[in-house]
Amino acid sequence: MHVFAGTVEEASARLADPEFVAQCADRYTAVHGRPPGEGELRSWSGSWPALVRVLVSAGLHDLHLLLEYELPGSSQRVDALLLGRRAGRLAVVVVELKQWTSASSHPVGSGMLMVGEREVLHPGRQVGGYVAYLNDWVPAELNLDVRGLAFLHNASAELTERLRALAASGPSAVFPLLGADDLPQSAEASVLAARLQCTDVEPADRQAVSDFLLAQHRPSPSLLSRVASTIGGHDGFRLIGDQDKARQTIHRAIEAIEQGIPGHLVVVTGGPGTGKTAIAARVLGDLCLRKDANPRLLSPSGTLTQQLTRAVGDAAKGLISTLTTTLPRGLTKDSSVVLLDEAHRARTDPLRRNSEFPDLFTRLIRDCAALVLFLDERQIVRPSEGTTLGELRRLARARGYTFAHIDLTTQFRCGGSRTYLDWIDALLTEDGQAPEWQGTDYDFAVATSPAELEDWVATHQHAGHSARITAGFCWPWDSPPTPPLTPEVSIPWTDETGDHLWQRPWNSRAGGVLAGNDTPGRAFWATDHGGHQQIGCVYTAQGMEYDYSAVILGDDLTWTPNGWQARPEKSRDLALQGLSPAQYLRYALNTYRVLATRGTRGTRLYSTDTDTRNHLRALAMQHPG
Repeated sequence: MHVFAGTVEEASARLADPEFVAQCADRYTAVHGRPPGEGELRSWSGSWPALVRVLVSAGLHDLHLLLEYELPGSSQRVDALLLGRRAGRLAVVVVELKQWTSASSHPVGSGMLMVGEREVLHPGRQVGGYVAYLNDWVPAELNLDVRGLAFLHNASAELTERLRALAASGPSAVFPLLGADDLPQSAEASVLAARLQCTDVEPADRQAVSDFLLAQHRPSPSLLSRVASTIGGHDGFRLIGDQDKARQTIHRAIEAIEQGIPGHLVVVTGGPGTGKTAIAARVLGDLCLRKDANPRLLSPSGTLTQQLTRAVGDAAKGLISTLTTTLPRGLTKDSSVVLLDEAHRARTDPLRRNSEFPDLFTRLIRDCAALVLFLDERQIVRPSEGTTLGELRRLARARGYTFAHIDLTTQFRCGGSRTYLDWIDALLTEDGQAPEWQGTDYDFAVATSPAELEDWVATHQHAGHSARITAGFCWPWDSPPTPPLTPEVSIPWTDETGDHLWQRPWNSRAGGVLAGNDTPGRAFWATDHGGHQQIGCVYTAQGMEYDYSAVILGDDLTWTPNGWQARPEKSRDLALQGLSPAQYLRYALNTYRVLATRGTRGTRLYSTDTDTRNHLRALAMQHPG
């Protein structure tokens, strides 16, 4: 996808039309189903003319220009691509455009910068990633010669020199960073062309450009080999017992595909900590070793996607991605295997859809040879999400696909304690008829106050363990994404010393690795330094694990003599607004089950409701506080 394709000369003429940017925005909206943001439109209006003026001054009128080119298999977009011919090869120059007038080094992240309050990639690293991506995904028969540069058209010479210095010791140094002073329009055309990596680049014929745009992009053998090697050497993706049995069942479908028999649906079910994500990653590694492989590992959870990509490496971008309502491109019906982790979080709209089966799944299964879903029905936490084993079995039958189901029973989280997981499952059902907790293989108790909860977490953090606090979405969440975060989780409590007020912020909503000092971005709250100082919710904790888990049950779920009572009016979650208490109860129970099963070594529960807290302490054989 791109919003403009034509020669540099054609782009120059189109930019003279005041409606050009709006027309590009219309094209973007038609493809993506949503308009570009105001900031993006300002960037287009400010950067495109600056780039095209330089290209014209460099005498590159006849080169082909793509604006906002979306990388195959990815939602990432390159600001501009120049296409031409050099020494008989199709020459591609990646151009990253920046309007920056200031930037500073990142306090922690290597290859990162701070631009105002935003955490961003160094432009040299960004360009390098795009160049590598094109080399890894564009078919080898196109014989590309890919280069790249960043054009900071508003940057001072001082800023560009500082950014070059920051990249000098790394691989990004090979990609030029050019400011306005480096590309003056008064310079000779040959000098400008050389700085733009376009020396000896001649116009490409329309057929070559068409071949590039229409090519069936797929991961290269070298990319697949690197990803397979990384996954194979990662301790977190080793499989045992039921997990390896699931892997072998999936392999039977893969082997059938290799024999020319596509059309398979495999469902792997299992509770928290049974290793569903490890299996998905391991099978992706297996697939990367297969001849003519074209696999994908998808998850509806952006948090999980970012964590997996970091574990496997940037090379896996495109192979590992977040599933929204837009399907990955470049799949092949005869060979592609799609692995969908956290399938219970897929946006299937079960309450509103008109079709028998989720449109998302029917489109996915139409485009690939086998679809493998990893599912836990009791982790459905929104009305817009979810599917069931029965529904998937009917879908396979209706489409004439083979169907296989593997249920994982061995538990690897919660210290491997089946006792604890069974107890939590019994507790968080509608009638809540859990027995007294008598387990000895897992550290479980009920806290008397939020301060006790926090002290428990701090003790484990100081001992070198990972520990986090999560809560139901029962408090406002209006804090800005970057520090200082507002302490919105606010709980009054009383003990023998008097009345107290405990207040802490939610996790940051920032999208990067780091939101600020000692404050990780939302996707890394569960794993990175400083996350214990903020309160996570189900959307940042689901799919993650840490050593010790402290959970705050809010007033949206309270205990009564007749069982659990849902109070949807106490929730601040917009995704659950308008539900009746009976409808809300399922999602509340599932939410707290997710939160209560993140800890590998221990869990503490605390309820803001006195009766609920006393009930939990009685079950835990503790005296009421």
